[in-house]
Amino acid sequence: MNTRANPFEDLSDFEPKPTAKPVPVAAIEQIAEESGFPSRKARSKPEPIEAPAPIVAEPARPVRRYTTGRNRQINIKATAETIDRLYRLADERGVPLGALLDEALDALESQAS
Repeated sequence: MNTRANPFEDLSDFEPKPTAKPVPVAAIEQIAEESGFPSRKARSKPEPIEAPAPIVAEPARPVRRYTTGRNRQINIKATAETIDRLYRLADERGVPLGALLDEALDALESQAS
């Protein structure tokens, strides 16, 4: 019967590579300072920080989830006023945005005829 060779029996060929000598911290700091790298160490005196401009949050719109069979999406750019008008009209009619678009296109086509 054959016996299998142990693959871990002779690992003398695999010696660890010699490690590099550590570089002194002072030398690293000097090179970083000369190169203009900022330090991550905490400063002794914190510099005054200007207060950021207040963020004006837009009012949250209600979640609109409709099961309509519409499964295609379009992306258009418009002014804030136009977008507010679109959402206002959809809310007044109680319809999804796609249905409002259908109504608007039908009205536009009937007016052109």
